[in-house]
Amino acid sequence: MPQQDSGNSTPLAEARDRYQQERQKRLRTDGMDQFVELKGDYSEYDRDPYADSDFTREPITEQTEVVIVGAGFAGMLTAVNLLKRGVTDFRIIDKAGDFGGTWYWNRYPGCMCDVESYTYLPLLEETGYMPTMKYAGAPEIFAHCQRIGEQFDLYPRALFQTEVATAEWDDSTSNWQVVTSRGDHISSRFLVTAGGILSKAKLPGIPGIETFAGKAFHTSRWDYNFTGGSPTETMDKLKDKRVGIIGTGATAVQVVPRLAETAKEVFVFQRTPSAVGERNNGPTDAEWYASLQPGWQAERIRNFTQAVTGKKPEQNLVADGWTEVMWEDTQSVAATPEQAEALEQSDFDTMEALRQRVARIVEDPETADKLMPWYGKHCKRVCFHDEYLPAFNKDNVHLVDTDGRGVESVTPTGLVVNGVEYPIDVLVFASGFEVTTDLNQRLGFDPVGRNGVAMSERWNDGAHTLHGVLAADFPNMLMISIVQAGFGTNFLHFLSESANHVSWVISRCIEDGITSIEATPEAEEAWHRTLIEEAMQIAGYSMSCTPGYYNSEQGQNPKARRNLTYTGSLLDYVGYLERWRDEEGFPGAKLNG
Repeated sequence: MPQQDSGNSTPLAEARDRYQQERQKRLRTDGMDQFVELKGDYSEYDRDPYADSDFTREPITEQTEVVIVGAGFAGMLTAVNLLKRGVTDFRIIDKAGDFGGTWYWNRYPGCMCDVESYTYLPLLEETGYMPTMKYAGAPEIFAHCQRIGEQFDLYPRALFQTEVATAEWDDSTSNWQVVTSRGDHISSRFLVTAGGILSKAKLPGIPGIETFAGKAFHTSRWDYNFTGGSPTETMDKLKDKRVGIIGTGATAVQVVPRLAETAKEVFVFQRTPSAVGERNNGPTDAEWYASLQPGWQAERIRNFTQAVTGKKPEQNLVADGWTEVMWEDTQSVAATPEQAEALEQSDFDTMEALRQRVARIVEDPETADKLMPWYGKHCKRVCFHDEYLPAFNKDNVHLVDTDGRGVESVTPTGLVVNGVEYPIDVLVFASGFEVTTDLNQRLGFDPVGRNGVAMSERWNDGAHTLHGVLAADFPNMLMISIVQAGFGTNFLHFLSESANHVSWVISRCIEDGITSIEATPEAEEAWHRTLIEEAMQIAGYSMSCTPGYYNSEQGQNPKARRNLTYTGSLLDYVGYLERWRDEEGFPGAKLNG
């Protein structure tokens, strides 16, 4: 939110001061380093509770046209687009036991998408599937991933429970040499990295975390053997358990109501409250759905993105909480002081309405006050849920507000906040995923490009790409990642556009006899300047925000200046890709062939 003179004591001026106070409480010097990776002492948190741990298979040795790393929506949509363009020779690799990506891992109780399923679930027209609810639950989304895998015959092309160990570019053959954790040796003309976007879980590096003697797990590795129940059934084994949950973002907002149903006690440890609006879920109107005309989904997806990025379409096709809250883009630089004041007032009014919703729902005034979000609406992902706030009216649910500092330490028997230990039996981490960390860190392997140079070395100061897709010295490697690329409320819109772009590049290279393609360093720097210029449009707003994954926890990591996302509208980012494809000669790319 823009900083203005706060000499007068208006509600807006008071909120401005409160925003700054709350931000200052949460600032810390370690930024993203406050989290730990799920390896070493924390590797147990990364164990797959859903796959067959005794699974084995013989290693394969093969030559293929494309290796796709990641079997989530990004990888699946890349595969489907390749098939549509006549490219049938590809291999998909994923550490999970099935298709789904984040929807394979996220099976925690209450999990569902917070974007309506008609715009979120891809390929609805192609599969003929009608979502059961406006906001589909995780089991339904996972089943849709499997449906896509079956319908497009992706299963025979997939290697599950398999991780890429090394991927090296071989200049003599113009191929990537990929070796996996199961001893596979795959030679591939193209390498698509479509993993590590929202799949690598992170833990807060709280002192003593490794000493906890009770049961502990991340929400993306939910242990139903311990809790009982399932994603659709109550967790009956928690009736005599005290459960502590760290995190109050989009995941916790969905988990807490389910824990409150059966756990003896639930302690919600809060550093920063979420803004929680009304979700208003309901069943799909079958008659309405049947009346939709061909091409409806692409139109609806674009309409939604317009509505939540301030583009204001003439007709709001989705008309939900997202489009209401985000209808006005209040974070960009205004042309005049009067416009800046109007935008700040609009932002305040939106957030004040969400704060007043807390006051209406939560019965205890002290608890309600601590659950109110004091930051601008673009600072954190707004949540929408109808049961989270009412859960705090239950006698077995306790809010432990840390006043912005977070949990101090973990003991063998509980968590310590402000010198007070809260005994718990179960510790749940709703701490999210890595988003803007180094790509090789999120992928789990370090690609080695031309002349034996690893990505961690070439990108030692941060990412270098053209559109977040192509990189110099990494021929025929195409990336789907939000770093130096787009981002949107409907993440599937970004993934769909990226998968379309990547498959187009691959198919054109094959058609045109291009042996290899990579970005030029000059094009990388030009694109980085574009990212910087766009980021400056919201820099003032962003710096007024509390820390979070949107702003890399307000950290001072020198790589942050390069590990940017395109902060303008996703539609504008898509426009860059479309214009690039329309131009002749792959501008900004170095070609061999």
